[in-house]
Amino acid sequence: MIESVRDATRPSRPLITSPANPRLRAIAALRDRHERAARRLALVDGAREVRRAIEAGAAVVEVYLSTEHRTDAEGRATLDLVAAAGIPVVECGERAFRRIAYGDRPDGILAVVETPSTVLAEVRLSAEPLLAVVEGVEKPGNLGAIVRSADAAGLDAVIVAGPAADPFHPNAIRASVATVFALPIAVAPSEVVLAWLREREIRIVAADAGAGAPYTDADLRGAVAIVLGSEAGGLGPVWRGPGIEAVHIPMAGLGDSLNVAAAAAVLFFEARRQRGPVPRRGRAGPPG
Repeated sequence: MIESVRDATRPSRPLITSPANPRLRAIAALRDRHERAARRLALVDGAREVRRAIEAGAAVVEVYLSTEHRTDAEGRATLDLVAAAGIPVVECGERAFRRIAYGDRPDGILAVVETPSTVLAEVRLSAEPLLAVVEGVEKPGNLGAIVRSADAAGLDAVIVAGPAADPFHPNAIRASVATVFALPIAVAPSEVVLAWLREREIRIVAADAGAGAPYTDADLRGAVAIVLGSEAGGLGPVWRGPGIEAVHIPMAGLGDSLNVAAAAAVLFFEARRQRGPVPRRGRAGPPG
């Protein structure tokens, strides 16, 4: 499937000027979740995001470059990395590029990237893994911000449980600053995730605004999964019961809870504080 997609999107000329170009239509279609899933491709929009995706070792199929692309240090560094990796570049006129750009601040650099596997059974764990489980988070920006915090705090993986946002939505990729390509991400129903955690004897600590114990009372060392739900619905019944430790983040103001991405950052970095520092993840750099 990936090879056929590559054939459909490979440019046959150095410059595309028409927004109606069929290759650009094929790229623009990747804004749709079903298209991304069927073709196993995603859009990475922005100079910084494209550079981080390459540094994370993402499989970049090709890069689309506007004739009005950024020429600052970030843009030049990204294009240098693209050239060093031997990634094909397609130039587009400004109007043509806007057909495929995502969001309201295009840098003039967009990459088509193969999405990595999200199969839960393929996640490889360290001896004492620290995992994030995210259930029901519908906003791609929130999911991307959670992944960014997970990467920064040195988590082993992020597991998206139940109906939730697509981790390879363009907004999720941008909010994560392309760190969705830097650590394993799995997607599975909540019941499957719970069984998988229990089979591996991974303790479960669930964030619940109604819990009696503050998060600072939880032991977040060893093999632990931190579970977070959506702001609207919280966690489902799967994450309540024996063997699941519920904690809350004390609130001193009028609000009774944090944005889920902010709550995730608090919990991830409390776990990192308890567990001690880890070496900074090395950057894979361009393949080849």
